[in-house]
Amino acid sequence: MRRWLVHGVFRVAGKLKITQKKSAIGRQKRQKLTIRALGIRKMHQSVVHEDTPQIRGMIRKVCHLVEVEEI
Repeated sequence: MRRWLVHGVFRVAGKLKITQKKSAIGRQKRQKLTIRALGIRKMHQSVVHEDTPQIRGMIRKVCHLVEVEEI
């Protein structure tokens, strides 16, 4: 597990399950590329990633297209 310092407290990184719930058709190219970078290729496909600030930033950019669960 990874740990990082947030506001003076070490946080333990868990895992996130990311599922695409809406289509990327007609969306901006950057949003399509972000979905692809997360490893999602098809609708309703789920991927698991470590909970890192980088992944959280990617999720934030496509939050209207995906559903996120903490594992």
